[in-house]
Formats: sequence, C-alpha cells, structure tokens
Amino acid sequence: MKVSLKYYTIKYLIMILLVIIAVWAGLFYAYILDEVHDNVDDGLKDRKIQIIKAVYLNPELLKNNDFGFNEFKIMPITAGEYKNRSRLYNKMYYMEYDDKDQPYRVLEADFIDQYKNRQRLVIRTSTVEEDELIYDLTTALIVLYILLVISIVAVNGYLLNKAMRPFYLILDKLKKYQFGIPFSQEDQNYSIKEFEELNVEINEMIDRNELVFYQQKQFIENASHELQTPLAIVINKIDLLIQNENPDKKSLTFLTEVKNDLRRMVGLNKSLLMLSNIENSQFNTTSHVDFNKMIDILVQNYEDFIAFKKVEVNIIEKGHFQADFNQDLADILLSNLLKNAVKYNNQEGTLNIIIENDRITFQNSGTPASLDESRIFNRFYKQGSDHGSTGLGLSIIRTIIKQYPGWDILYKFEDSMHYFILIKNMR
Repeated sequence: MKVSLKYYTIKYLIMILLVIIAVWAGLFYAYILDEVHDNVDDGLKDRKIQIIKAVYLNPELLKNNDFGFNEFKIMPITAGEYKNRSRLYNKMYYMEYDDKDQPYRVLEADFIDQYKNRQRLVIRTSTVEEDELIYDLTTALIVLYILLVISIVAVNGYLLNKAMRPFYLILDKLKKYQFGIPFSQEDQNYSIKEFEELNVEINEMIDRNELVFYQQKQFIENASHELQTPLAIVINKIDLLIQNENPDKKSLTFLTEVKNDLRRMVGLNKSLLMLSNIENSQFNTTSHVDFNKMIDILVQNYEDFIAFKKVEVNIIEKGHFQADFNQDLADILLSNLLKNAVKYNNQEGTLNIIIENDRITFQNSGTPASLDESRIFNRFYKQGSDHGSTGLGLSIIRTIIKQYPGWDILYKFEDSMHYFILIKNMR
C-alpha cells in the first residue's frame, strides 16, 4: 500500500529512533549499573580495612563467627585455603523479617591476625536498595524512551507537515490543471528554496504547454473551417457535372466514388473538429438531462435508418437514467451509440437498449466475433470492412466520457451479442 511522503519519512524515522535509543538506553543502563556496583564494592573494601584494623586493636572480634549487627564474620582457615586476593560476588541470604531470601553483595578477604593465624573475613551488604534503584532506573528509562520517541515523532510530524505544505499546494494545483481551461497562477512566496524553484518551473511548463495547446487548437479549427468550403464546392461541382454532362456509366461510377470519398472527408473533418472542441472543454454548460426521454426521441429520429436495416429495436426501461450533463454532448453521445449499434448490426438484426438507474446498455447483434477491446475506442479504429466509416464515432464517445469523472464506457462480447455499457457516477 502506498503512503504519503510524510508518513513514509516518519515510519523509517521511528524505526531508526527505536534502534538508536534502545542501544543508547542499554549502554546507559549498563553504565549506571556498573557505577552502582563500583560504589558498593568500594564501600565493602573500605569496611574490610576498617574491620582488620579493629581486629588488631580488639582481639575479641576474632570470635565474631556469625553475621550480626555489623554484617561481617571472621572464620579461621587453613594454609591451603588462604588466598591473597579479595573476592566479590552476589549471594542470596535468608531474611527473617521478610521470611524470604534477599540479594547481598559479599566480599571475602583472607588475612593473618596478630597471633600469626590465618583468618577469613566475610562482609556482606544488602543490595535490596540497589535492586530498587535499578528497577526505578529501568522504569524511568522506559518512560523516557517512550516519551522521547513520541515527542520526536510529533515534532518531526509537525515540522514535516509545515515544511511539506508548499509541496501539497503545488500538487493540488497540478491536479486541478487541465489543458485549455483558464488557470489562475497566484504568486506564492515559499520560504524553502527548492519548492520555490519547483513552483517556478511548473508555472513555466504550464505556460509552454498552454501556448503549444492553443497553437494546435487554432491550427485544427482553422484547417477544419478552411477545408469545409472547398470540399463543399467540389461536391457541388461534381453534382452539376453529373446533371449537365450526362456522363456514361463508367464515368458516372467514377464521379460517384469521388463524391462519396469527398463526403467521407467532410464527415472526417467535422468529427475531428468536434473532438477538438470537446477536448478544449467548449461544452462546459450542464443541465439536468433525462436520458430515457432522449433515447425515445433519437429512436424516432433514426426510424428510417432503422427500418432500412430492418433492425428490431427494443427499449427496456428498468430504471430512470438522469444526470447533470451537457445537452449537446448527451445528444452526440447517445446518437453515436445508437448509430453504431444499428450501422454494424445484421440485416434484420436485434438491438436492445436496456436502461437502468446507473447504466445504459446497447446490446446488438452483428459480427460473430468479438472486437478488439484494447483498441475499439481508439481513433481511426474501424469495425469490419466499412470503408465509409471515419473510425471516430467510438473515439468521440470516449472523449465525451472523459469530461465527466466517474463515468465510463465499456465493451464486452457475450452470446454472439455486442454490449456497449454506459456507466455513470453514482456519487
């Protein structure tokens, strides 16, 4: 799943912070624990020196063979047991007050008393307070760890959100931009140099694209309008030639073919001009359109064409298809769908127009094979071997649909029937 740049950055920042702070907390914990042990051990070593001095001054202390109030005992040892170095270790001792074992830090040191006897001094000190200190320290570290991560993420999220605000403004501007639609380029002062440069470059790119788009638009419109007149003149001259000169059969056939090609050129020219106008958003006005009613009217208007093909047309109303749409575009859209379904139908074929609340389906018989779904709505793609077609009818339909977000036109082939399905946005 894709995420925004802000959350992408925060996600990896959290992961890195968790590792770094965890390592830091571990090292800090080990360091403090070592310092605690050092302090306890230094205290035990100091007590060892004080007790040995006291033994030399008071020999009665040599009889202190059990841990008492002073938490030390002295035991005689053999020469083989004697060791020159002090030993420090942890050990559990039973505590009557708590009725359970408690941890102690223990120091063992061997020495020779004033009577030349070898003695072992064992000193212990409770580490319960040390354990509580370690517990408190661990708790504090965990709380600090959590608060630190939350604080860093919150501050970083706030700063990222503030820093990325110009980027989202630029992105929103690009989303709203469309060719040929007036676009207000308000002056924006960005405190971040890179965003300022990005905004300037995008504005310049939009200006360049608009200029090229306007030039192409003007060329197509001018070329189309200029071609209309000479084409009409040539067609009229051919009609006059056929009427006045009484040509032979061969010449008449030739002139008729030329006239048909010219008419096809006229239709092609008009279709290209219409595509240009639609893409240039020259049909912006919308109104409430009743598609059910419009289909009834169109079927009546094309009654002669339908009768010529002997196509049985069935209008099946399962719902009411209504929408805010440009009236002219709706007429072009439905006319092209109807003409396409009749024109490429079989002689004495069937056309079912199924109307629902959110879709209109044109189901017609025709060629027994499916058309190329990936190319059927492309410009100049022709169905079958009809040389009189401009190949722009379905392309015009797709271009109209693109003007309305959420709408779509689909094609499928099932049970030897061709389906053209118009789907509207239900929001």
